[in-house]
Amino acid sequence: MSSPPPSLDLSRVDALATALLDAFETGSPLDPISAMYPDLTVDDAYAVQRALIAGHVAAGRTVTGRKIGLTSEGIQKQLGVDSPDFGVLFDTLTFRSGEGVSMSALNAILPRIEGEVGFILSRPLAGPGVSAQDVREATAGVMPVFELIDSRIRDWKITLVDTVADNASCLGAVIGDHVTLPDAGPLPHTKMTLARDGEILQAGEGSAVLGDPAEAVAWLANELGARGDVLPAGVPILSGSLTPAVDALPGRYVADFGPLLGTVTIDIEA
Repeated sequence: MSSPPPSLDLSRVDALATALLDAFETGSPLDPISAMYPDLTVDDAYAVQRALIAGHVAAGRTVTGRKIGLTSEGIQKQLGVDSPDFGVLFDTLTFRSGEGVSMSALNAILPRIEGEVGFILSRPLAGPGVSAQDVREATAGVMPVFELIDSRIRDWKITLVDTVADNASCLGAVIGDHVTLPDAGPLPHTKMTLARDGEILQAGEGSAVLGDPAEAVAWLANELGARGDVLPAGVPILSGSLTPAVDALPGRYVADFGPLLGTVTIDIEA
């Protein structure tokens, strides 16, 4: 099945994608797209996202993963939206646990950070009809991850279509060491704390992510299938934040998922 045609004409899709890419490159935010185009649909927004991703690729970045957003009630309430969404990760914006990252070097606008469970699949998954059990059976490993999020929309004044168009508000990812799914224990019961410089800022558990992070990955496989795409094997898949995001101020961040899944760390610089 091919992606539904956008109701926006292609010239406007390209213009919005170009504006979002320019905001990403310069750190100069845009007014909400939803205010400019109040009739913008989610399908329109994904058309803009695809054009935006093509712009990133043309600028020399390579798609190296997938991300799911807005999967927990906490983050949905924080951002004022009521449905999950998805986007992609790029090679130049994916970091290893323990690295230092400068927000000014990334031209970040109002960056935030989230603790999530990441998946790596041993085989691709194609919807429709993918279940959480299908995801578990196809999982080669899971790992603790941070997602760095940012909005190219001014002051995070977003609706669902704004964040979808803006690559699901993704900035980058920090990837920890992976373990096998059995060694990680039951993901819905996995507890996480997110701390900055030793101070715990958020605490949550895996069940906050659609009841089970594997459910979020199944949701993505089915959404991609409806749009003629496949969830690939061998790349990081971020399943969504366990808690509301915290501001990515300078400091050392640690997301601790317990002794089975482990920790992920990042040193954020201004």
